[in-house]
Amino acid sequence: MADVVVRQHGVPVLVCDAEGARIATVQDALDHLVGVAFQGADVVAVPTVRFDDGFFDLRTGLAGAVMQKFVDYRLRLVVVGDLSPHLRSGTALRDMVREANRGRHVWFVPDLAALAARLAPEPAG
Repeated sequence: MADVVVRQHGVPVLVCDAEGARIATVQDALDHLVGVAFQGADVVAVPTVRFDDGFFDLRTGLAGAVMQKFVDYRLRLVVVGDLSPHLRSGTALRDMVREANRGRHVWFVPDLAALAARLAPEPAG
């Protein structure tokens, strides 16, 4: 499967293929995620397996730098998949995931169904 733009509740989402290029540097994120998102996506959903382990080690600064690029380009980044192997290493990543999920620019979700639920409009009332 290739990267594909789909609409979830009217929002164009670039769903990235798990077999795509690894994201090990900020330039990788720009080339393989941000650049591709300009096909018309507002949200970029990237499987956890696409990210180098350094992304999940906050001491490297990679996650922060990649997330900042998405904010700079007014795109939303969604990391999709099981984070449990990475969350075992300490509380810093767990805290960052919790904070990110409270915001609107970067989310960590277990699957695409959870992303669709997050993109659903708020019930009127």
